[in-house]
Amino acid sequence: MAKIKIKQIGSPIRRTKDQRATLIGLGLNKMHKVSELEDTPEVRGMIRKLPHMVEVIEG
Repeated sequence: MAKIKIKQIGSPIRRTKDQRATLIGLGLNKMHKVSELEDTPEVRGMIRKLPHMVEVIEG
């Protein structure tokens, strides 16, 4: 399956618990950290939930 790289560009400070949990679910917890995940509809949905905090690098 295809891979997708995402980078955290926003801080979880003063964000709701569900947004913080979504970041952790994506494997991100620190600024500018990059995570490589399989390109599934579930991962794409999590990315769409946090467009202000994550950036798709490739995929």
